[in-house]
Amino acid sequence: MEQRFQPLLFGGDINVYSVARAFHEAYGVKSVCYGKFASGPAYGSSIIDYRVCPKNEDPATFRENVANAAKEFEGKTVLVIGCGDSYVKLAAENKDSFPDNCIAATVSGEMINDLINKEKFYALCDKHGIDHPGTFVYSKEMGHDFELPFPAPYICKPANGVAYWEHPFEGNEKVFTCPDRANLEEVLDKVYAAGYPDTMIIQDYVPGDDSFMRVLTCYSDRNAKVKLMCLGHVLLEEHTPHGIGNHAVILTEVNRELCEKVKDFLEEIGYVGFSNFDIKYDQRTGKYQFFEINCRQGRSNFYVTGAGYNIARLLVEDRVEGKDLPFVIADNPSLWRVVPRKVAFDYIVSDYHKEMKARIAAGQEVTPLFYSGDKSFGRTLRMKKNLLGHFKKYKTYYEKKN
Repeated sequence: MEQRFQPLLFGGDINVYSVARAFHEAYGVKSVCYGKFASGPAYGSSIIDYRVCPKNEDPATFRENVANAAKEFEGKTVLVIGCGDSYVKLAAENKDSFPDNCIAATVSGEMINDLINKEKFYALCDKHGIDHPGTFVYSKEMGHDFELPFPAPYICKPANGVAYWEHPFEGNEKVFTCPDRANLEEVLDKVYAAGYPDTMIIQDYVPGDDSFMRVLTCYSDRNAKVKLMCLGHVLLEEHTPHGIGNHAVILTEVNRELCEKVKDFLEEIGYVGFSNFDIKYDQRTGKYQFFEINCRQGRSNFYVTGAGYNIARLLVEDRVEGKDLPFVIADNPSLWRVVPRKVAFDYIVSDYHKEMKARIAAGQEVTPLFYSGDKSFGRTLRMKKNLLGHFKKYKTYYEKKN
């Protein structure tokens, strides 16, 4: 059946593939995707029209790609969806100049630049009663002359993630865990020597393994009303230097009190579109500490679709069909994973094995990168090879739990 909308995705990773799969499952539609490289989960897929564009993150090129798609799909609503921080930032900053048949379900450029800056995000958290770890905002001018209000170990990360990745250096990591003050100072020196221009966030380390993490995905409609909240209990993360913190295994769970607090926050600030929060349970205080907001669906977004709440339907019913959606706190049990089962059971604490086995036995397990509707044999083989690569990665970077 011919649809009156066309998904236009930017990126090439698991986030892109998961969104494209959601559209294909719900509507049988093939997404158009602009990615920088002829590689990754989206490349070679039969459910994606993947277009390689090395200058994809250049603002003028981004606008040109949107304009070309709008002309190509004239007569349809083009849904512009950023699947990475740089792309959602570009969509938010440029959406008011898009052709009339394009929709980017995002907040304003001004709001997104406030929210993706961790310094400003934590200030908003303080204002709205959202808990976060003890935080110190560091600027280059401080040198080594500063005092921290909490002891080692420390978490150190850029306030501005987009600018950080524009200044690579040997040994750069997404997030640094610094065991002592000397290591922290060494990290700060390297970051600024590479040319990073913004502030760094130094935080109190919240103890606990991966299973203390949570991920919350929300969708706020065109009227800034939250319509879906789906909480995931992260059981395992990736541990490579560039992938640290990326989710590897998630069980859905329900925490209505936590959801209601976030719902109030999002509606008070007038948020629109998908949002994704990284959270950790602090066993010292019994509180859920918020690390950051992603102003988009997260890379693990298929845990939501896999649990029965298709994210593509939310977007189409709200922005294309103009429906008034009900408010839902997702409660379907589901197990999402992007690593082999053996890796999951070897590296996840045994407390959760019974629940994991129950979800598998009930057919409530989802693996986002392997989809029966995708007929690309070559891509599937490539993804299976990548899947097996996790055995070596975890052996190298993480200690077995069982």
